[in-house]
Amino acid sequence: MRQFLYFDTMLAPKLITVVYWLQLVLYLFSGVVAFFGAMVGGRGFLGTISGMVGAVILTFLACLFARILAEVLIVIFKINDNIKKIADRSGS
Repeated sequence: MRQFLYFDTMLAPKLITVVYWLQLVLYLFSGVVAFFGAMVGGRGFLGTISGMVGAVILTFLACLFARILAEVLIVIFKINDNIKKIADRSGS
């Protein structure tokens, strides 16, 4: 408990992972809804195909963006951990 009260252990990297997986589930669910929504949209054959392809592309890009953002945030915390290790080695 002391580690969390005095910020010796970071909680954010664990939360980033949980938020990332929740984002993926949300984006994939939204992509499936958009895909099938385009199928029943009634905009003709080309409109339906372009809507379905657009839904797949946007779902892929959203998942990719979520992954990149999570990795950047995790890297920041890993840099912090490494700097802390270096400071501990040079301080003693």
